[in-house]
Amino acid sequence: MDRARWWTAALFLFVFGDAIAMQARGPILPSLEETFGVSEAALGLIAPAGTAGFVVAVVATGLLAGRLAMRRILVLSALGVVIALLVMAVSPLYAVFLIALLAQGAAAGAFRGIDRAVLSHLHSARRGRIYAAYALVWAVGAVLGPQLVSGVLVVADWRAVFVVIALCFLPTILIASRTELPSMDAERSLSRSALRELLQRRSVIGACVGIMLVGAIEGILFTWLVYYASSFYEPTTANLLLSVYLLAYMPARLGYTFLIDRVPSLLLVLATAIPTIPALAVAFSGQTGPILFVAVFVAGAGLSSGFPTLSAYAVEAAPEYSGPLNAVTNGSTYFGIAFAPAVVGVLAELYGIGRALWVTVGLAVALLGTIACTWLWTGSASAPTSEPSSS
Repeated sequence: MDRARWWTAALFLFVFGDAIAMQARGPILPSLEETFGVSEAALGLIAPAGTAGFVVAVVATGLLAGRLAMRRILVLSALGVVIALLVMAVSPLYAVFLIALLAQGAAAGAFRGIDRAVLSHLHSARRGRIYAAYALVWAVGAVLGPQLVSGVLVVADWRAVFVVIALCFLPTILIASRTELPSMDAERSLSRSALRELLQRRSVIGACVGIMLVGAIEGILFTWLVYYASSFYEPTTANLLLSVYLLAYMPARLGYTFLIDRVPSLLLVLATAIPTIPALAVAFSGQTGPILFVAVFVAGAGLSSGFPTLSAYAVEAAPEYSGPLNAVTNGSTYFGIAFAPAVVGVLAELYGIGRALWVTVGLAVALLGTIACTWLWTGSASAPTSEPSSS
């Protein structure tokens, strides 16, 4: 393989492992509750701890992508993820676990702040398709995450889960440390005034708000769906429900890989967001059995288009700034992933987890409105290559 293919493999392997790590958090909540004796509100801190460091790091490295020694950052970040996961595995206190989770998120954020910028330049002629394939790889890892937890818990303690996950990042470290990175000279550095102008573009504002709402819904489901299902299912079946939700990402994102170059971005997201609203309403109406599994599958299929399509939409509007745009779109989704599950944790303490999860329905309605307004605001369902700012 040439260097571009080796690096594509390295980046895809990292996002595969990162997805497994993220989706392992929700299924181990009952184990953490039992081991550390913490409340639902305290369990809700898992999402912000895992994403606060990520958001800061992904924005910092993304904005500085044109000035960084990218290969060194990628290698050190992958090493940092492995070390943090091993610390999580041996944490004696819940506070130590949260700090290690914060560090793991920061290391992953530093990597993912520039990985899609690298992919953007390696595959500039088919950027949208590569971004969709990247998202599909994430979906495969995400589906395997809950099942990995179930499999490990059959034979070992929850701590072993993080040791196994750490092994997933070793191939990326090996490839990145032994393979020179192709030239990234096309990536431009960004001045403060250019950043301000970029962030005032209507397409970027609309994409970031939409991505934040998608991230908020996803974060809630990633964190709390298994916990909710554990009230009426055994742990293995509850974990399977999350895997069914994530399984929908795979065929859906495979379809989006082919549609993204043929259908205007905002039209695609709008069409897929519509069935998400009734699906979430059914999922948290107290239904069990096949209806619940079908509802979460439909919700997963609808939501899975949001991040890859809107992030590609934003980058297509200014491809020379793929690093900064990767930073703000990644930061937006993980901001949603960070704050929304914590809010649900507080609401669950007050009203119960079933009622608290109805927040997802309201967020889905807000997503639909945001995409429609962005279409009207920019005057096009496709990414504009030139547009006025919002001011």
